[in-house]
Amino acid sequence: MNISYNWLKNYININKNPTELGKILTAAGLEVEAIETFESIKGGLQGLVIGKVLTCEQHPNADRLRCTTVDVGQENPLKIVCGAPNVAKGQTVGVALVGATLYPTSGESFTIKKSKIRGEESEGMICAEDEIGLGTSHEGIMVLETSLSVGTPLAKYFNIENDFIFVIGLTPNRADAASHIGVARDLAVLLNEKVIKPSIDNFKVDNHNLPFEVIIENKEACLRYSGVSISGVKVDNSPEWLQNRLKSIGLKPVNNIVDSTNFVLHELGQPLHAFDADKIKKNQLRIKTLSDSTKFVTLDNIERNLSANDLMICDGDGLPMCIAGVFGGKDSGISSNTVNIFLESAYFSPAFIRKTGQKHLLKTDASFRFERGTDINMTVFALKRVALLIQEIAGGKISSEIIDIYPEKINDFEVVLRYAQIDRILGKKLEKTTIKTILEGLEIKIINTTDEKLTLQIPPYRVDVQREIDVIEEIGRLYGYDNIEFGENLGSQFLSHFPKVSPHILQQKITAHLVGQGFIEMWNNSLAKPTYYENLESFKSENSIEILNKLSEDLGVMRQSLLFSGLEVIAHNVNRKQIDLKLFEIAKIYQKKEGEGLSKYKEETHLSMFLVGKINAETWRKTDKNVEFHDLSASVWSVLQKLNIKDVKTELIQNDIFAFGVNYMRGKNILATVGQVHKNILKKTDLKVNVLYADVHWDLLVKGYQEKVTYQEISKFPEVRRDLSLVLDKNITFQQVKELAFQKERKLLKQVNVFDVYEGENLGQNKKSYSVSFILEDTEATLNETTIEKVMQKLIESYEKELGGVIRK
Repeated sequence: MNISYNWLKNYININKNPTELGKILTAAGLEVEAIETFESIKGGLQGLVIGKVLTCEQHPNADRLRCTTVDVGQENPLKIVCGAPNVAKGQTVGVALVGATLYPTSGESFTIKKSKIRGEESEGMICAEDEIGLGTSHEGIMVLETSLSVGTPLAKYFNIENDFIFVIGLTPNRADAASHIGVARDLAVLLNEKVIKPSIDNFKVDNHNLPFEVIIENKEACLRYSGVSISGVKVDNSPEWLQNRLKSIGLKPVNNIVDSTNFVLHELGQPLHAFDADKIKKNQLRIKTLSDSTKFVTLDNIERNLSANDLMICDGDGLPMCIAGVFGGKDSGISSNTVNIFLESAYFSPAFIRKTGQKHLLKTDASFRFERGTDINMTVFALKRVALLIQEIAGGKISSEIIDIYPEKINDFEVVLRYAQIDRILGKKLEKTTIKTILEGLEIKIINTTDEKLTLQIPPYRVDVQREIDVIEEIGRLYGYDNIEFGENLGSQFLSHFPKVSPHILQQKITAHLVGQGFIEMWNNSLAKPTYYENLESFKSENSIEILNKLSEDLGVMRQSLLFSGLEVIAHNVNRKQIDLKLFEIAKIYQKKEGEGLSKYKEETHLSMFLVGKINAETWRKTDKNVEFHDLSASVWSVLQKLNIKDVKTELIQNDIFAFGVNYMRGKNILATVGQVHKNILKKTDLKVNVLYADVHWDLLVKGYQEKVTYQEISKFPEVRRDLSLVLDKNITFQQVKELAFQKERKLLKQVNVFDVYEGENLGQNKKSYSVSFILEDTEATLNETTIEKVMQKLIESYEKELGGVIRK
């Protein structure tokens, strides 16, 4: 939101410079993100002054040039060579001094330098209007008629306005500050000044020649509607002062009627709209909703399909003229032919305006304020203010009484404020007079006072101040938190929960780890095609969360998995001949579950990892190799090790997502699933390459993270390796072999590894052979052969008895 420094000074006495004022506003909660400069004429005519031509003679070396001397208020007149045909002795002119930078109407800026032109010295330039950005004419120099003395800055003659603009990052709860008067209200308390509101005392009805009837059919969406008509206006360009005000805050002037409504909007914070009264059929306005898919052309010439929830301003025939509180219609707006107007000032439901704005992707200055909640008590004041302004600059007669339909009045909020509670929350005892001054400055009425408390009435526009704690926050904000000293016994209370381990820090850690392994991070849309989840058991369609105001059918649901968005990225790259990929993403997934309200939705953070193509780029030193399951498995293990997660077991899986794969389990929780994506899944994104995919439950990893690392001294005694070749049934996994070994020998067994797997007819049907190594170590003594043989015999007997294994010798 942009606020003009000069504009503010119309409503409050300010004795602070813009930088100081910016600091004050920021400290009070209206954060000034930047202070920009505004010049009604670029460059502000700096370095240009009023001069008088003392002499004008023909240039001795050029037929079309003149040699002049010009008095600019300096000790000596300036010698200036001029090519304008109309330059003459005795003229009052605009002069650009040496060093001045000029910004012409067209072309690049340039700086005036002392020079010689055809052998004659020139110490400045006598200006034409196009040379300094004041117009387009280049027929000759500007000849001024003024009583101002020579040497007077030219900016004073043309009333050039220079301003400072505060760019305020307005928080959603501060709708009350979305105007110059709103900001001035805070400043009045901070600077101990009074707000000077514009006067509407001169408002009067001139005649009743243009009456209108207003009917509110949807009273839930329109809580108050005020209007008045003006006849005989003349639509024209706005006066310079009004154009400058609007330009300074980034608005483009349109005409004197529209500019007046925009001016009052940014002055008071009350959105207004002007209709061409002659286009309102039956002199009747109906505030209502229309049926779904009704066509309506807005001011930007776009035809829009209305929804049944869009509040519309319609004429007597029920035809739409305006999307209430959001955007006007093409056929009812102000044009150069407009003579009679109807002015609207209303209060519309924030919920209705917000939904309409989102549906039609429209964000206007009006909807910005209506969405947050405007002042329902301001409609008539704003209406009179804009009517008087229009009469001043466009003429016309007030031709109807003020129409004000307010079916159910909204009362002020009543809040009891305890002095003791103020002291407790702020940590400082404030004077009662100080508290009352702040409240009165915020237009909060004090209706009852005792020694212990105040009973307050808070105006409806302060939608963010409805509880005692909200009032205390306002007092603290405007008293100044910097003015509250630390007590001797400093303490604090926190309602927030600060996790012992920051998930964001862990995410940065793992992101850096995976990037170091050659992975590339993806950021994908959290919306997905509904068709991805059709006919899947793992991700059922009924568990998808549908988007109500979807942009397209391809973005119709929230994603249940990171799989399909990753496959889309792979397909995009493969189609562009990028076939060797290592990708990952840490993001949220969304699903429905059993429950009511918010509890029926599940939101989790997952880590997805993908491998496609070759594991390494081909070089002369080694041949390329296709990615394999164990390449991705190793990366997942490295993540688990990086987070110090232990006691992880594996189990084989096969489902409609994975052609084959493995679950990494910790207790009953699945930490990760790694495998090759099923071909039926790849078809959904038209992929014809093999894809290895890992789905890691990031939330469980964060929960299982072990920050503390235990170190132990390296054993002084050597380890011993023994190998066994086991013939087992095909359905027995190496994980079972490993777990059984550690069950039988916990003290000396340190490591179990498989270094060969063999299957052949000579082993028998449905048999396979594991070649397994066992690392034994005693941390207290050197192992002797008797102990080693005892351990190995115990393992052999266990494999034979419990797994039905045969030891190959």
